Amino acid sequence: MPRRTATMLASTLMLIALLCAGVLIPVPYAEMSPGPTVNTLGEHGGEPVLQVAGHRTYPTDGHLNMTTVRVTSADFRMNLVEAVYGWLAHDSKIVPHDTLYPDGKTEEQSSQENAEEFSQSQESAKVAALKELGIPVKSWVIVSTVIKGSPAEGRLHAGDVIKAVDGTAVRQPSDVAKLVTKHTPGQKVVFTVVPAKEQAAAEKENRTASRTRDVTMTTATSQDSGPRRAVVGISAGTDHTFPFSIDIKLADVGGPSAGLMFALGIYDKLTPGSLTGGKFVAGTGTIDDNGTVGPIGGIEMKTVGARDKGAQYFLTPAENCAAAAKDTPGGLTLVKVKTMDDALAALKDISGGNTAALPKCTSKG
Repeated sequence: MPRRTATMLASTLMLIALLCAGVLIPVPYAEMSPGPTVNTLGEHGGEPVLQVAGHRTYPTDGHLNMTTVRVTSADFRMNLVEAVYGWLAHDSKIVPHDTLYPDGKTEEQSSQENAEEFSQSQESAKVAALKELGIPVKSWVIVSTVIKGSPAEGRLHAGDVIKAVDGTAVRQPSDVAKLVTKHTPGQKVVFTVVPAKEQAAAEKENRTASRTRDVTMTTATSQDSGPRRAVVGISAGTDHTFPFSIDIKLADVGGPSAGLMFALGIYDKLTPGSLTGGKFVAGTGTIDDNGTVGPIGGIEMKTVGARDKGAQYFLTPAENCAAAAKDTPGGLTLVKVKTMDDALAALKDISGGNTAALPKCTSKG
């Protein structure tokens, strides 16, 4: 066999071997790509995304689209060829697998966490919108979760309303940890709670729950990486009673990042006139009860997805601005927002054509 032919054959075999290795060898990465984008003012699956009963609503137009990111599953094992293809593609992003699924989190655990965050984001969106409108919302601190094997297991339950700890009134979720950690591990702590069933019955009958009970527990030692402290094994959250019904009908979506767009959609439906002026606005961002907008993940994928659907403007959390501005899709204006008030002011400028006044994202933030 001529030397040139032998060299070409060896090179070809080497290339085939490398390609086979690239296909067969898994790498510790996952892929993010643009997911669906849904108009919160419109319909999804044949029914309105936002449904309000018991309060006057007004016609809306234009788009206030929430955006999503599609990610590979926890058990998907990417090979080298797929990783390289993803790195080269403009509309996807390759990230370390642990970024999406830290500490060996399973698909089921991740889905459950995303569902809980999505539910909480809906509640906060409703509260923020109603507060912006000056409509009172009743709130109280509850037991969100109880850790298995902890002192609280079997003694406190998800949905119990926490009225006091050691006789000191609880006003917000952070108060609970502050009061518990005044103890040293092994000391007793007393929770005054309204049982979840009593609270549910009171809400159904439109009355204030009055029956409380004291629960005494012996604190345990924290097992996380933080400083040693007393714990009882619960997480505290906030629950609300709304003066009328607001339902968000959107399945197969998780995480907290749609909060801002839900809040704006609710506000638009409850106020006369159009927030968008008929324009196509998309956006993202978490929101808390006070209307503060927080950062999210996958911003680059969300801007691509929004622009592909026709968005002209993208409401961007201030902390995501620098990353989003590095590769802004053509024809899309990134608008920086820190609060719901910022977003409403920006929408006023957009609907009025005063785009020069918009606070735009730059590579510096």
